[in-house]
Amino acid sequence: MSDHDPAPPEPARGLAGWFRTRVPVPAEDLLQHLGSEPVPGHLKRWWWGLGGTAAVLFALQVVTGILLSFYYVPNPDAAYESVQHITQDVPFGWYLRSLHRWSSHGMIVAVILHVIRVYFTGAYRAPRELNWVVGAIILVVTLVFGFTGYSLVYEQLSYWGATVAGNLTEAAPLVGPALARFIRGGEEISANTLTRFHVLHIGVLPTIMFVLLAVHFTLIRVHGVTEFRFRDQPQEGKDHFPFFPDHFLTEVMLAVGLLVVLTCVAVIFPAGLEEKADPLITPEHIKPEWYFYWTFRWLKLTGLDTAVVSLGVVGAIFVFWPFVDGAIRRRRPGSELSVWLGIVAVVVLCILTVWEAWVLAH
Repeated sequence: MSDHDPAPPEPARGLAGWFRTRVPVPAEDLLQHLGSEPVPGHLKRWWWGLGGTAAVLFALQVVTGILLSFYYVPNPDAAYESVQHITQDVPFGWYLRSLHRWSSHGMIVAVILHVIRVYFTGAYRAPRELNWVVGAIILVVTLVFGFTGYSLVYEQLSYWGATVAGNLTEAAPLVGPALARFIRGGEEISANTLTRFHVLHIGVLPTIMFVLLAVHFTLIRVHGVTEFRFRDQPQEGKDHFPFFPDHFLTEVMLAVGLLVVLTCVAVIFPAGLEEKADPLITPEHIKPEWYFYWTFRWLKLTGLDTAVVSLGVVGAIFVFWPFVDGAIRRRRPGSELSVWLGIVAVVVLCILTVWEAWVLAH
């Protein structure tokens, strides 16, 4: 070796040094870069950070769902009994099932409230239109998650709720009949239906959700969080804090708090079981989950064909609302029509939901 040759680098020591040598990626720098995004101070208020709440609840459902799937049998002859076994015999099975059920309800509430907050604060407008579309699809996937999970229990009411959902799908123009046959695995609810709901619930829907969440969070990272100004807010730029570790620790505390609350709810209101599904006995009232009450009330008021077409039109407007709103505001700058339409939509949904709940209760 000549006098001018550089000295060889000292070997890395310890487990961390061994790992850095074999995976030469600047992990600390990468983590610091990803977590360096300045987060507005208003996200410390729970109402403004409902997206994180929904994400935490989804993660909880993934964990509990994996544990429950070890015991669940997706077969009409054994599905109900397997859920009964989980609830009554498996150690802490009742707790896992209750946690899974209530976190599902909580996620639906959180996503709905998050969509309402984004809508009424105008956070869906340029350049965030595509993220609204992604978020709207996340809401739809969340509702389908709830529907398929409810149907897997194979109770009497869940079976007939799936029957109504199949009829609604079949009434859709053009693709309805083919789509209904694909979902049901035939012309009526059968063993094929339960198998397909199971595959959707534990495989297809989680995959779609993970992709949507990745796109959603990426777009948030690219565009940043929508800035809002409040009277009690300090001077601009002085109220921001880094995502990591400040906001990350806030989300961790939120996760712990949610787990405690859901545990209390699971203990006080454990998930029960109704009668086993019987295709030969139609119940007096077909009772869906609460988040579909408004759909059933609308179906009863308008009829099958009208309900399907109107729901399809409203759903399309909802998903692509930022572009509709943009067209309105180009013609009428400063228009608050979106606010009034949003208020009307929320009031109508609440009326239909409460109306159906009152009918089912009486």
